[in-house]
Amino acid sequence: MPRTRYNPGQYTLEGIDDTPAPTDRLFFAILPDAETAERIGALANELRGKHHLTGRPIAAERLHVSLYHVGDFLGIPPGIVADASAAAATVAAQPFQVTFDRAMSFSGAPGNQPFVLSGGEGLAALVAFQQALFGAMARAGVNKKAKEGFTPHLTLMYDGHRIAEQPVAEISWTVREFVLVHSLIGRTQHVPLGRWPLAES
Repeated sequence: MPRTRYNPGQYTLEGIDDTPAPTDRLFFAILPDAETAERIGALANELRGKHHLTGRPIAAERLHVSLYHVGDFLGIPPGIVADASAAAATVAAQPFQVTFDRAMSFSGAPGNQPFVLSGGEGLAALVAFQQALFGAMARAGVNKKAKEGFTPHLTLMYDGHRIAEQPVAEISWTVREFVLVHSLIGRTQHVPLGRWPLAES
């Protein structure tokens, strides 16, 4: 029996009324290594105390920089992981450095503002890589509704206070792979489904 293929947009729940809430999210991301994640956690706790925040810092194993939102689903549709993985395998890039040197709040739901790390020129290579990944997904027809704009950031916590942009101690690491993540919505659990190493020249 032929495998049922994923039809982009067929199973996404965005914009459809009277449907159950999605339970599964798929996205591509880069993850900090263990040592960097520890430094990020220390910085999050430092900033939490400095600004009297009450939000709980994101656990080290869930720290990430989102690159591409594949979709939110009620169960993972057949074929979507294979299609997204095949597209990811076409992205050719070398390892690159990322540097986050600012912290700020993004707009969010009332009482639930994302407090994030961001940056400037130190994220230029990341932006270029995300554009290459976006192009690969677009050519494969994976989530045709995805928006091209990209604001690289790493969420530290969610809190009710809004914090203005400010410089922080640099957080840098070398990106050597990107990952397809399955997020179990509402269960604070991330499951890596595939990893693609960046090839050394």
